[in-house]
Amino acid sequence: MSKKITIADLLAQKDKIKKKEPKKQTLFVASLDGVITIQEPERAVALEALQMAQDSKREDLADPYLVYHCVVEPNLKDPVLQSEFGCTEPTDIVDMIFRPGEVSMIGGFALKLAGFATGVRAVDDEIKN
Repeated sequence: MSKKITIADLLAQKDKIKKKEPKKQTLFVASLDGVITIQEPERAVALEALQMAQDSKREDLADPYLVYHCVVEPNLKDPVLQSEFGCTEPTDIVDMIFRPGEVSMIGGFALKLAGFATGVRAVDDEIKN
């Protein structure tokens, strides 16, 4: 059974809620035969990626944009990495390093860290006061 959240509960968790550190997750990438670390996207990045995904002219940019901003190890924003791979746009590095399916999956994991598609569920009428 789920517990109903009260004002007292929120106040008791105030410091934790206000100090939200971005969640991180380590993912194995088969094509690289190694692991990367991602972190949950900032709200603006997640919303921009979701908006891109809904725009037929930009939908193919959504996952690379999200992955570029969420992969923290290795740092895809590193200028030497960008230069060595000959990136025209910063997000080009994503499609150069990862396979298309990996890009999509990494983006999906990042959105899950931010609570999209997880974190909230219907409980019907099981909540009791």
